Amino acid sequence: MPRFAAIDVGSNALRLRVVECTGPNPEQRREVATERAAVRLGRDVFLTGRLAPAALIEAVDALRGFRETLRTHNVDAWRAVATSAVREAANAEVLVERAEREAGLKLEIIEGVEEARLVLVAVTHALALGARRSLLVDIGGGSVELTALEGNALRSCVSLPMGTVRLHEAFLDPDGPVTAERQALLQEYLERFLHEAAPLRGPRPDLVVATGGNAEVLSQLCPRSTADGPGVDVGRMHALLEELSKLSPKARRERHNLRGDRADVLVPALYVLGALSASLGLEELVTPQVGLKEGILAELADRAFRVWDQRGEDEAIHATALELGRRYRFDEAHGRQVSRLATLLFDQLAEALHLSPEDRSTLQLAALLHDIGDFVGYDAHHKHTWYLITHADLMGLSPNRKELVANVARYHRRALPDLSHPAYRKLDRKDRAVVRKLSAILRVADAFDREHQGKVEDLAVRLLPARVSLRATGAGDLSLERWTAQRKCDLLEDVLEREVKVDGAEGVTPRKTFSG
Repeated sequence: MPRFAAIDVGSNALRLRVVECTGPNPEQRREVATERAAVRLGRDVFLTGRLAPAALIEAVDALRGFRETLRTHNVDAWRAVATSAVREAANAEVLVERAEREAGLKLEIIEGVEEARLVLVAVTHALALGARRSLLVDIGGGSVELTALEGNALRSCVSLPMGTVRLHEAFLDPDGPVTAERQALLQEYLERFLHEAAPLRGPRPDLVVATGGNAEVLSQLCPRSTADGPGVDVGRMHALLEELSKLSPKARRERHNLRGDRADVLVPALYVLGALSASLGLEELVTPQVGLKEGILAELADRAFRVWDQRGEDEAIHATALELGRRYRFDEAHGRQVSRLATLLFDQLAEALHLSPEDRSTLQLAALLHDIGDFVGYDAHHKHTWYLITHADLMGLSPNRKELVANVARYHRRALPDLSHPAYRKLDRKDRAVVRKLSAILRVADAFDREHQGKVEDLAVRLLPARVSLRATGAGDLSLERWTAQRKCDLLEDVLEREVKVDGAEGVTPRKTFSG
């Protein structure tokens, strides 16, 4: 039976969970090992912006122990992720490099939306959401992820800088009770972020699901049985906050038998959930006892047992990209047409260019979004597009893949990929090669919709030993599209190492010319 592991390098602690699976469902998993190292990476990061040397040493020691556990239990597949504290640390790469060199673990720094996606995977495996409006609240040490759903369809997602370690370090006394002044500052901070959070706009959710270690502790201290399983009674939660805020962390620990690294951050979690509950008028929260680690494990198992809905995942990413494009008022018909034409070219050139199915999806996203930079300004819109994509929350895309999408979109016009461009230069050699190949296809696909009229219906590629011919068919006069496409074949010729000719472009004089 296969064994899978999840490693979560969080702001408050490092955690490992190993399970053995007979199938993809939660009831088909058996706990093999679980470990926790109380290393608070976020303490210094949220104050100084850097991981402290002592915390780095402790974290690497913990990861070395985790790696030995993976070997001992013969784990077949695993994923190790780092969240908010490492994500924000100026010296994060030191931990990543030492984790691989000294512990033999490849540590992946994930964005807030990827945290939210993995928690969503865990929750949908644990609960039947049905057609209800749901709000998922994942409380971590550095951030809080809010995800709004309509049934199983994502409505919006945001990562907010109000995790428990961050709030504790910024607002609370490490040794004493919460003063009225500090409480007022903290509540004002929370209300400002919650007021602006997109997932909280619109109709009140039918179901609010809280995840994370603090939510699990609260389900024990303020228990409420809900129709969906264990939960938190909001009234009892408010009473607990009033009690604990008057106590020092030491007194909280003794009164409720809490771990030392839980007694201090539980109070910020109560403030977060209290503010959220008040804004939504909640009486209960559902706590399914799952989180980031369970999402990783569920995804590993689903992929191993071949039940992972890859098509559904691609559609969800595409829907998120469409939402981004609409936010910047892009020409959706043009984006869709260029994505379709780029896909037609890709499918006929993929073998010759040694491209993968994931590269196909990357090209489709880049083609769909290539013009969103027009929202900022036309003249350098390809550069604006790169910026908007790299700074967007695109759930389901890893930071590396988002960089690929952004770079491919950036090179749909003007200059070719060049090492003098910082964003391209920072990619590794393999990714730079992929960007060149996909950009070559996108430049031609975009040219075939030069007038944004969707006239080209089909593209045919003929590969010969020394030449490649492209044939466009469609409605109306395609002379301008053919002429423009021929002009944009320079990079495609480079990557194919063959001359590229567009049928019907020879001797054509365009009706008008365009820049780009």
